[in-house]
Amino acid sequence: MSAEPEQGASPADVTEAEDVTDTEAKGAVSAPGPDGPKKTTRRFPLLTRDTARPEGGGRAAGGDAPAPARQWPLLSVLLMVGLGLLLTAFDVFRAGTILVGLALIGGAVLRWALPGVGMLAVRSRFTDMVTYGGLGAVIVLLALMAQPDGLQVPFLDGILHFTISS
Repeated sequence: MSAEPEQGASPADVTEAEDVTDTEAKGAVSAPGPDGPKKTTRRFPLLTRDTARPEGGGRAAGGDAPAPARQWPLLSVLLMVGLGLLLTAFDVFRAGTILVGLALIGGAVLRWALPGVGMLAVRSRFTDMVTYGGLGAVIVLLALMAQPDGLQVPFLDGILHFTISS
C-alpha cells in the first residue's frame, strides 16, 4: 500500500499517514508483555513502554534480604572508593588513588564473575567490564606515575609534558 502525498502535505505527514494506515503496525507491540516479549513488526514502536534491564541487573541477594544486602556488590565498590578518597584527603595520595583504581577493577571482576550484581550493572556485561576495568587500570597507572619516585612510562611521560607545556 502506497500513500500518495496530498497537495500541501509535508513529508512528516506522509510518514505518519503510512504508519497509521499500515495494518501490520497498527497493533504492533514491541515492549515485553506478561507472557514475554511480543514483537509483531520489524518497525520501531511509536511509544516505548518499558526498558530492558541490563543482564545481571537483578538483585544480588533474594528479595527477603534487607536492602543493603541486596546491593552488596555496588556497596563494596563504593566503600572501597570512599576509603580511597578518605586516604587521599589525609595526604596518602598514592595509596588512596590506587585503592580507588583497584575498587573499579574489583567492580569489573564482580561484574564478570557474578550472575546478578544489582545496581552495579549499568549496561551490558561487556561494556561494564571494559569501562570499570579500563578506568581502574588508568587510575592505578596514573597513581603510580604521580610521585617523583614513581613509575616511569616514557610514552605517557611525553604525553603529559606535551599537554602541560601547550
